Amino acid sequence: MAEDDPVEIPITDVLDLHAFAPRDVKPAVEAYLEEAHRRGFTALRIIHGRGIGVQRELVRSILSRTRYVLYFADAPVGAGGWGATIVTLSKD
Repeated sequence: MAEDDPVEIPITDVLDLHAFAPRDVKPAVEAYLEEAHRRGFTALRIIHGRGIGVQRELVRSILSRTRYVLYFADAPVGAGGWGATIVTLSKD
């Protein structure tokens, strides 16, 4: 597999962004949301890490403009707290 070949990532209800280069976060989150919605997921968790909040803000910016995102907030403490965002998607 060449370095620039696409990598297929299993779609589950959790996306951990630690595996992505910063330049790939935006397209990865957008593609993940689209595919999760297409597959009928309604509850997701996106792990962006705590850091200084750059990825958190990028993720939330994407969520705020995605039409089928109904709700998002910090994950509960046991699920990542402010290092992860829980997301509710519409069914349609």
